[in-house]
Amino acid sequence: MFLLLFFVLLAAWAAGWLMFHIAGELIHVLLLLAAISFLVHLFRSRPA
Repeated sequence: MFLLLFFVLLAAWAAGWLMFHIAGELIHVLLLLAAISFLVHLFRSRPA
């Protein structure tokens, strides 16, 4: 019983670690794209 619980918790921990690791990378990529988009908007909207 405890061995089964151990493997279930281990699998849940590993899945959570992988998901948050990938999500963390994705959040950084989205923040970078948002910053680039904001800078492009600032430079293009200035009157010539």
